[in-house]
Amino acid sequence: MSVRIEPPRTTRRPRPASHRPVPPPVPISEDFAPAPSPDGRRVAFLSDRAGTPGVWVCQVDAGEPVAVPVGDEPVLALSWSPDGRWLACVVAPGGAPRTELWVLRPDGTRRHQVAGFGRRSAALAGWLPHGAVLAVTETDEHGQALLVDAATGHRRVLAEGDLLTLLDVTPDAAVALLRRGPRNARWLEVLDVATGVRRRLFPDTGRGSTDQGWFGPDGTCVLARTDAYSELAALVRVDLTRPEQPPTRLAGRPDAELEHVTPSADGQRGALLWNTYGGRSELSLLDFASGVQRAVTAPGEVLGDAVFAADGGLLCLTAQGPVQPRELWLVDPSTGVPRPLRPATAPRCDDAGVAPHLLDLRARDGLALSGWLYRPAGPGPWPTAISLHGGPEAQERPGYNPLFQALVAKGIAVFAPNVRGSSGFGRSFVAADNLAGRFGAIADVAACADFLVDAGVARPGQLGCLGRSYGGYLVLAVLVNFPGLFAAGVAECGISDFRTFFAGTEPWIAAAAVSKYGDPRRDADLLRDLSPLTHIDRLDVPVLLIHGANDTNVPAGESAQVAQALADRGVPHGHLVLAGEGHDFLSRTNAEAARAATTGWLTRHLAATAGVFG
Repeated sequence: MSVRIEPPRTTRRPRPASHRPVPPPVPISEDFAPAPSPDGRRVAFLSDRAGTPGVWVCQVDAGEPVAVPVGDEPVLALSWSPDGRWLACVVAPGGAPRTELWVLRPDGTRRHQVAGFGRRSAALAGWLPHGAVLAVTETDEHGQALLVDAATGHRRVLAEGDLLTLLDVTPDAAVALLRRGPRNARWLEVLDVATGVRRRLFPDTGRGSTDQGWFGPDGTCVLARTDAYSELAALVRVDLTRPEQPPTRLAGRPDAELEHVTPSADGQRGALLWNTYGGRSELSLLDFASGVQRAVTAPGEVLGDAVFAADGGLLCLTAQGPVQPRELWLVDPSTGVPRPLRPATAPRCDDAGVAPHLLDLRARDGLALSGWLYRPAGPGPWPTAISLHGGPEAQERPGYNPLFQALVAKGIAVFAPNVRGSSGFGRSFVAADNLAGRFGAIADVAACADFLVDAGVARPGQLGCLGRSYGGYLVLAVLVNFPGLFAAGVAECGISDFRTFFAGTEPWIAAAAVSKYGDPRRDADLLRDLSPLTHIDRLDVPVLLIHGANDTNVPAGESAQVAQALADRGVPHGHLVLAGEGHDFLSRTNAEAARAATTGWLTRHLAATAGVFG
C-alpha cells in the first residue's frame, strides 16, 4: 500500500502547528462572484451575509460594502455592463435549478426581468463590448442563443438546438460561438448569424471535451480550453481563416490541468487558473501576443471567479482554504501583487480549524486514487466518515467546508476522496466512471474504507459515509453494494432510481446526462442495476436523507421513495426536507440545518458502535 502525505500550502496564514481541541466553527458569511465596474473603481459581488446570496457593492480603495436591493430570491451570478449602467443578475426562484435573468441599475433601481420566462432557464454568457446588450442562453427541451437589450428587453434569436450554449459573439453580432453536446463530450461550433451556417471548430478527435471558448480580439481566431488533444486540459488557438490548420497550443502543463481562462476585454491577456494535483490552485497571467506567462502568488488554496475590469487594469477573484472562507481579492496585472478587497475580512481567517492532508491510495483494480484527510485531536484510529463530492465531474479540494470542521470537532475523522469520475486528474480519469464504469466508482468507496482501516485511521465498525448530489447517490449505492461495510450514512439530494430521475429531472439535465449515466431506454438494464432502489433490501443501517423541496435537478421524490422503502422494512432513517430550497442549499439557515442534522446523525450512530468494536 502506497501512502503519500503532503501538508497543504497556505498563502493567507500558516496552518495550525498541531492538532488541538477546537469548538465547532461559528457560521461565517462568504463573499464570492466578483463583478468589477468597467473603470475598476467599484466591485459588485455576491455575499450570503444577509442570509441568502445577494448583491453588494464596494469601492476598491475604501469604504464598507453596500447592499443593492435585488428582491428576495437568491442570486447565483452577476455581471456589470461595459457601459457601467447595468448589473445583470442570474436569480434562482425558490432556490430551484430553473433560473431567471434580471437587470437593474447599480443603485437597485429599474429592476426588470429579461430572460428565463416560464419553464425556460436562463444563463448569461456576457455582454457585447459596447452598450448594454446581453448574450444569453435559454433552455428547456431545447436551447436558444439570444441577444437581449438590457433596457428594452428586445430579444434576437441567433440559434436554436439541442444541448446548445452561447459562449461568445463578435462585436458586430455577425458570428457566434456555440458549445454543443453532452457532459464530457462537448464541442464548439462557429455560427454565421446571417446565413445560419454552422461549422465545427476543429475535427472530432473521438475523445475529450471542449467546454470554454471565445473569439480573439480581431474575430479571426478562437481560443478554447480543451482536453481533446491532451490528457490534461490546455489552451489552444484556432485560426478561422485557415480552418485546415491544426490548433496551436498556447498554454499547457504536464503537472496541472487548466481549469479556467478569463480573457481581458481587449483580448490582449488572460488569467489562467491551474488545478494542480489534489486540487490546489495556481494563477498565472498570459500575454496572448508574446506567449509570455507570469505566475501570480495565490492568495488561498483554491481560487475561482476570476474576472477582469473592462479596462484590463484590475483582476478580481475569489480565494478560500480549509480555514479561510471565500473572500474577494484584487490583482494588479502590471505587478501581479494580490490584495484583499476588504482588509477587515482578514481576521476571519484564523486557526480555528484543522488543515487536511493529501493521501494517495489504490483502487481495488489498481487505479491511483487520492483524497483529503481531516484528523481529530489525539491518536487514531477514530470514528471516520467518508465524504463523497457531487458531479461526478467535480473534485474534492482543500476549500472551506464547515461541515468537515464540525465533524472533526466531534472527534470524527473525515476522508474526502476523489474517486474515478472526478475532475482535475485528466480526461481518462473523469471518463472512467461512464456507463458500466460506475460500478468501479462504487467499488472505489469501498477501497477507501479498506485503506482507512488498514492505515490505522478508521476504527472498524465506526465507518460512515456522506455525500450530496452525485455523492448522495454514491452513499446509497455503496450501502446496498457493500452491506456491512458502513455503520451509517447521510445522502443529500441523491439519485435513488435512474428511471425516476430521468423521468423527473429538467429535460436539458436529462439530455446532457446520457453520456455519463446511460440512455434510459438503450441502457435500461444497466441503469436498473446501478440504481440503489433496485437493491434497497440490502440496506440495513441508519440513513439520513436530506433534500430541497424545490429540487428539479434531482427531484425530491428520489429521497422520498428511499424513505418509504426503509420505513416499509423498519430500517432506522431520517428524512429532512428543506422548504424554499432547490438542489443547492442557498439559505444559510437551511444550510446550517442540514449541517447540524448531518453532524448529529453521524455522531450518534458512529459512536453507538463503540461499545461493540471499541
